[in-house]
Amino acid sequence: MAQPEVYSLAQVPVTAHAFSPDRNSVAVCLNTNEATIYTRAPGNTWKPTETLSEHDKLITSIDWAPNTNRIVTCSQDRNAYVWSQVPDPQTGAIIWKPTLVLLRINRAATYVRWSPKEDKFAVASGARAIAVCSFDADNDWWVSKLLKKPIRSTVLAIDWHPNNVLLAAGSADFKARVFSAYVKDVDKKPAPSVWGEKLPFNTVCGEYGSPSGGWVHSVGFSPSGDVLAFASHDSTINIVYPGPTPTIASVRTSSLPYVTLTWVSEESVVAAGHDCQPVLFSVAGDNQWKQIGPLDDASASSRSNPGSPMVSSRGGGASGIGRLNNEAFNRFKNADARGGVSSPVGGLASPQLLQPQLTGASGGSLGPSELLTIHQNTITSVRTFDGGYGADVSKVSTTGVDGRLVVWNVDYAACAANGANVTSSGLSSRFGGLKVR
Repeated sequence: MAQPEVYSLAQVPVTAHAFSPDRNSVAVCLNTNEATIYTRAPGNTWKPTETLSEHDKLITSIDWAPNTNRIVTCSQDRNAYVWSQVPDPQTGAIIWKPTLVLLRINRAATYVRWSPKEDKFAVASGARAIAVCSFDADNDWWVSKLLKKPIRSTVLAIDWHPNNVLLAAGSADFKARVFSAYVKDVDKKPAPSVWGEKLPFNTVCGEYGSPSGGWVHSVGFSPSGDVLAFASHDSTINIVYPGPTPTIASVRTSSLPYVTLTWVSEESVVAAGHDCQPVLFSVAGDNQWKQIGPLDDASASSRSNPGSPMVSSRGGGASGIGRLNNEAFNRFKNADARGGVSSPVGGLASPQLLQPQLTGASGGSLGPSELLTIHQNTITSVRTFDGGYGADVSKVSTTGVDGRLVVWNVDYAACAANGANVTSSGLSSRFGGLKVR
């Protein structure tokens, strides 16, 4: 299996990311009220080139339209902005111009996605509503209509159906729902589908829950739009086959909960979250699903392969340089980034004396709190990188709380082999043969 591409963008969490159409630029939020655009630079690194500054509070989600090349951001300040490239009237240079969107919500915006035709986008919120936004050419602004009933809590994730009308939503009221987001004068009447025939705005086409309940962190339509997947806080991946009597296939896992997912083919899903590694799920026949294995080979031997070095966005390697490359600095950095400590407590031996010498993601030996997985903290977002739009996805990208951006190859055989190395839980896969008492 080809080694993943690993980039260290920052020492702070990456809350969201979205690639440009040519994949040579990526827009990320580094846990602030600004979005930063990184561009590929010589030496296979990423350099910050633009900063999108208009929000007052933390940016929660970003999406980059592949055809119109527009960026949309939403924030805890209850606003969304559409960013378009236009010439600067004074200098003539190309700049990103923001356009404010009238969301009409009174709580934080949590998630945003462009529709497939890019003539609309939807913004989830903590106001128990979803704003479906379209452009009003007469007034030259973006206006919104709200999907409200029967949402009873914060909407955490949304995804568009390929027909540009249906919208899936997962929320903190333990439900995944499919709505009609039909907007008159914008959409054509959709063809009948497994989700229904007559689809006026705010029609609820389905409502589903996981076996044990829990927040629905992520939702996604299959490439055909005939199947829905959602990840719940009870550590399950649920696949919905709609119809007169809907069928839900649930895959229970022993890992920590997944918070993000994406379809890579009509029969496969990649999910990631608090377990720090993306995992492939696939149909096993007769609408039954199973976990194939992680995309990340957590064995110690794979970490010593020099074919996948971790590249810093500043052009350096994985570790610090000069005076910052010392044990004391790394201890504080690990404590800040992962909540880890390595100092003796109460006269007990230091954890680093008890931990076996293993090889880390950067090729060096593991620190006292470094995991065997490439991501060292929760994965916040997984998105398609290569493929999609009717073709199977061959690569996906992830970002996480550890500040890393990773591009993974989706290899079924390698995932199955990695899965064979995983024992009873994700914890054991990350710590190998280390016994926890």
